[in-house]
Amino acid sequence: MITYENLHDTLSFYSIDCRQSYYISSGKPIFEFPKTPFRMDYYALCICTAGEINIEIDRQKYKVNVHSFLIAAPSTIVKFGKASDGFTMKLLFFDKNFLIKNISNPFIIEKMNLFSKGSYNIIKTSAKNSSLLQNLLDYLEKKSKKKGKFTEEIIRTIIFNLLLETAEIIEQENLVNPGKEEGKKDLYLKFSKLIRENINRERTVQFYADKMHISSKYLIEIIKKASGKTPHEVIDEALLKEAYVMLGNPDITISEIAFELQFNSASAFGRFFKKHTTLSPSEYRIKEKIQL
Repeated sequence: MITYENLHDTLSFYSIDCRQSYYISSGKPIFEFPKTPFRMDYYALCICTAGEINIEIDRQKYKVNVHSFLIAAPSTIVKFGKASDGFTMKLLFFDKNFLIKNISNPFIIEKMNLFSKGSYNIIKTSAKNSSLLQNLLDYLEKKSKKKGKFTEEIIRTIIFNLLLETAEIIEQENLVNPGKEEGKKDLYLKFSKLIRENINRERTVQFYADKMHISSKYLIEIIKKASGKTPHEVIDEALLKEAYVMLGNPDITISEIAFELQFNSASAFGRFFKKHTTLSPSEYRIKEKIQL
């Protein structure tokens, strides 16, 4: 059993050698998908153009059908389920550092309010809106094949256009949470980024407060206002995502996972996992048919 922990590995599943900072799909039918969850290491925009597919994102189950799209940020964990006959989708994957080159605001993507579910969003839209996004993807694919002096800048401009059009559609669908104070929102985004970078090593609220040069009390206040959750809950969710990815790899023992995630013992990791999922790590592997 093979696991796909990031997008590069996942694309290699389809014999795609993606060494660029972006990848645009052809929209051809897909006949096979990775069987295990994987963590995406790029931003992704996926538009269903025909049929439907069952998909699990950060442990939440969805059915994506024609004129629906998924937009996701790095660290999102995806698991593909059953797809209907004739299922097709168009895809764009891109690296954030490529997109924001020469841009001073590192949170420009997050400020578009694209990710209402934390690190992703799934939207069912109209045929007209779907066609608009597909046409932009087709234009992007066409331009990416031409190598010129300004090709990279043209690619960036088209991707920004795609993201802004996507944000506009999301707003039309009334799925945007309006009007948080900008300063506090930037702190929340910084907190989320720090968690992604340090979750395997640091789990205390004080650590993140110190990194952000604010008090733990103020951090609790801004995270609660921005997400409706406490910093502890956000940290635990991120830790659980890491646990799911590692448990999907049958070559890693539960004791090794506990050590990697800085738990004092395998039993301490087991208690944490069961508290949040009602299953022990070994029961989860049995349920998901992850064989050692």
